[in-house]
Amino acid sequence: GPGPVDRDIYDGIVTRRINMDSGIKLAIVMKVIGRTGSRGQVTQVRVKFLDDQNRLIMRNVKGPVREGDILTLMESEREARRLR
Repeated sequence: GPGPVDRDIYDGIVTRRINMDSGIKLAIVMKVIGRTGSRGQVTQVRVKFLDDQNRLIMRNVKGPVREGDILTLMESEREARRLR
């Protein structure tokens, strides 16, 4: 089967194609702010867009997440409301 290098190259090409064809954006988690949701199942994070390093927004993430993770955002306009 293909080695790890081949796999990485393939993933990169696929990711770029997805990004060009649609409004999908990649963003890196800069800071984990806290948990929300009735059972704490949602994590609020501050993310920075990889293609626009000046743009920081807050998003809610379901599932495990930590600083340095890269999120694939299906739409980049919406911003999460602050936790109370």
